[in-house]
Amino acid sequence: MRKFLFATVALIALVSPATTADLGQLRIPPAPVVPIWTWTGCYAGGQVGYLWGSSEKWIVRTPGGDFFGQSLGGHDLESWIGGVQAGCDYQFAGVVLGVQGDYGWTGANGTHASAREVGVYYHSEVKALASVTGRLGYAWNRFLGYLKGGAAWERVDYAAATTLIGTAYTASDTRAGWTVGVGGEYAFTKFLSGFVEYGYYDFGTTDIHLTPVVAGLRPASVAIEDTASVVRAGINLRFGG
Repeated sequence: MRKFLFATVALIALVSPATTADLGQLRIPPAPVVPIWTWTGCYAGGQVGYLWGSSEKWIVRTPGGDFFGQSLGGHDLESWIGGVQAGCDYQFAGVVLGVQGDYGWTGANGTHASAREVGVYYHSEVKALASVTGRLGYAWNRFLGYLKGGAAWERVDYAAATTLIGTAYTASDTRAGWTVGVGGEYAFTKFLSGFVEYGYYDFGTTDIHLTPVVAGLRPASVAIEDTASVVRAGINLRFGG
């Protein structure tokens, strides 16, 4: 019996160090680190959308002109719009602050018959639309919902025509105004995101000076109110995050 106990103790003594050594060599691998998505960084990309708006009032401002102070009517306008944008965002916690600039080309146009004159028509065409806006949003991981607002500009051509002589007056003007909007953006990868948004633009009422293109006509002025709405979708290439 003593021999059996002695042999058992000896066997345990021999096995224990090896077992302890083997256990010491075992390493439990750490859990993989899941990267936390952040919107911090800059981006640039392209967009396409649809613009619709109105060119209203057309109030006569020509001193001594017929119908002075009266409205000649107004019209709606619409067309596709395409452009580019670039900006930067900064995220802290779930809040995202950013600034963005964009520029779009369009041919949104419309025409109306004068509400006071016979055989006279007025026309406008928006050539370009631009804005510089701030963005305030909240991020749910890769999805960002945001509000935006800031300064806006439009490039517009105006014209007046008659059925007898055709185009009689023209004008081009770059008008300043403001814009507000709402949108959502989703990051497909670290470098690529897509967005959909709506924006409202208001350029107020501005006196437009029409230049005659027919000899014998004197310069004319009208006060025109321009507003526009745009729904657009686009993609952004992101970097610097």
